[in-house]
Amino acid sequence: MGRPKSFEPDVVIAQAMETFWTKGYTETSPADLAEATGVAKGSLYHSFGSKRQLFAKALDLYTRMGAEITEEFLSRPGSAKERLRAYFLLLVDMDLDGPVRRGCLAQNTVTELGGRDEEATRAVHRMEERMVGMFAARIERGQRDGDIDGGVDAKAHALYLQTVLAGLRVMTKTYDRPVLVRIIDTALAGL
Repeated sequence: MGRPKSFEPDVVIAQAMETFWTKGYTETSPADLAEATGVAKGSLYHSFGSKRQLFAKALDLYTRMGAEITEEFLSRPGSAKERLRAYFLLLVDMDLDGPVRRGCLAQNTVTELGGRDEEATRAVHRMEERMVGMFAARIERGQRDGDIDGGVDAKAHALYLQTVLAGLRVMTKTYDRPVLVRIIDTALAGL
């Protein structure tokens, strides 16, 4: 009979996610994961398979958390433009206020592994498509509410906003808040 697990898998995945997010997939060692989670390397791999499998679970958690935050922010009262601006500002603030400017785990992953790791590339693409869908839905709601022109192509503008967001999250690593806010306001001016 094996020893019972002495850790919560969801907590370990969250701790691993933070480590991958800060250091990147390649630079995160098994020792880093063991230190961050407080779980011995052997137990980590016994429970999660491999570093790559744990990384996939961490990306999945990041996707779920991001979707929950996005849905919650975009569903609050206010115009579509106000809600989108508030959401983009939230992400900028989170990036700038952290102990390290680490940007977005998804964008970091596609920059590091895109084109070399099909599974990671597909995971980030699914995440981006989900964001595009949420942005398009909020733009369409704004059109129904009358605060966005009915002639705006919601899907095309949602793709544009996702592209801006991806670049914005990379730029939070090197630019200061006033520049990032100007980018947000410029991107939303077309709505």
